[in-house]
Amino acid sequence: MATKKTPRRTAERILEVTLDLFNRFGEPNVSTTLISAELSISPGNLYYHFPAKDELINALFNRYEQELGHLLAAAENVRNVEDAWLFFHMLYELIWKHRFLYRDLNDLLSKNRRLETHFQTVLNQKGLAMRQVLAGLQKGGVLNMAGSREALPTANSMVVLLSYWLSFEYVRDPRHALEPEQAGAALMRGAFHVLSLLLPYLEPASKDHLFALANQYQQS
Repeated sequence: MATKKTPRRTAERILEVTLDLFNRFGEPNVSTTLISAELSISPGNLYYHFPAKDELINALFNRYEQELGHLLAAAENVRNVEDAWLFFHMLYELIWKHRFLYRDLNDLLSKNRRLETHFQTVLNQKGLAMRQVLAGLQKGGVLNMAGSREALPTANSMVVLLSYWLSFEYVRDPRHALEPEQAGAALMRGAFHVLSLLLPYLEPASKDHLFALANQYQQS
């Protein structure tokens, strides 16, 4: 006898399919009718779990925010270029996983009050993490910055790149940039360009190592 799906499992499945559709087509182009059809469920069943489209968006954002918090906590452990490369690559992987948020960021913020307020918290958390990365690299002896006068604007620039890199990728190639097969190249470029902000401050061996990491990843 087949077991009946629990409401929790149905809600999880709805979120999985919604995330996929939002990422593929952009949130503004995905209706609840399309989500229901993709799941082969009635609109009423969808509304039972998520009475409005904003509730789907908020639930997906909650997941992203929680995962981001766990990842940003690792920023204080970065001590060298390899640590930083791994950290930023993982950060871009998480952003890519929820890329609809960044693809349609300004539109979402204009329509969703919760995202408007919580994304400011996300920016602050990213800013703190970037300052921790810079401090850790300084402590590891691979970075030479003149205190907060150079660290603060660099950290802010890193946050800007993290927040709008996928928008840049999308503008470069709207038809293909955010497709799954482009993920590896897009993530590598994003990680490298964030770290390239540190090139004027890196000691020579670490600068060479950064270029070697980027080349190695691109070739693989």
